[in-house]
Amino acid sequence: MTDFHIITDRGATLTNPRLMTQYPITFLPNKITINGQTYREGIDASTDELVRMMHGASTPPTITPPTPGEFTAAYARAARHSPAILSLHTSRELSQSWHNGRLAARHLIETCPIANIDSQTICVGLGMLVRVATQAIQVTHDFDSAVQHVRGAVERLFSLYYVESLDFLQQRQIMGPSRALLSAITGVKPFLSMEEGKLIVTEKVRTRSQAVERLVEFVSEFEELEDTAIIQHRPVLTEQARMLQERFAVDFPGRHFPCLPCGASLAALIGTEATGVVVLEKEGLGTYDGDD
Repeated sequence: MTDFHIITDRGATLTNPRLMTQYPITFLPNKITINGQTYREGIDASTDELVRMMHGASTPPTITPPTPGEFTAAYARAARHSPAILSLHTSRELSQSWHNGRLAARHLIETCPIANIDSQTICVGLGMLVRVATQAIQVTHDFDSAVQHVRGAVERLFSLYYVESLDFLQQRQIMGPSRALLSAITGVKPFLSMEEGKLIVTEKVRTRSQAVERLVEFVSEFEELEDTAIIQHRPVLTEQARMLQERFAVDFPGRHFPCLPCGASLAALIGTEATGVVVLEKEGLGTYDGDD
């Protein structure tokens, strides 16, 4: 076992918060601006507080990732006690976190190996990669092997979100005006999936019960699961999340599906009324094809 240090941005949501006390992990806060007021995520305001403030905001919040200087300072602190650093970042398609981390790593690369990994995801998916990195810390003394293990997990991560409010999607141009207008007229709501690090509208349904069915189908398409979670937009269990847990209990007996609140950084992108599932497929079982 070695003591690689893990650094990530606050776009990550851990499925197991105890990891923060068990392993050398540093979280750098994103800055989220809501109605002209800027908050450091997890420091000036909790996730729940930020999501509540976003609800009803006239425009989507602005997300500012840690700066190159903030990454440089974090890397320098970690390098004093660790032989190498795994730096995990929100998808470069959604954030400048990876680019800023790469710039910062240049200042220390001669004295401490730093691997900047684009997670191609956000929120719970990024948190799952943090967990994978802690596993690598336990089993290998070789930094390059640990990096490859985490990079391999990036290709096994899949997410699907059902979004009830279209405002943020339209204003962020995730959903075009014509599609948003058609959805509003017909009463259908979109699903978003993560594809090559981008949030893509993939399909639509009319009712919440149809949304639950589609999310269950999505998870059932994987041969074997390494990690899974349900994401919801409220800190207390929603009706949709409860329905999902009940269905998963039947279809996947003995498997735990934790229900986690939507991270503030994700909510700032897709809105505060969303339900989703995140899957880390077990290693060696091939790649999910959403067209099958």
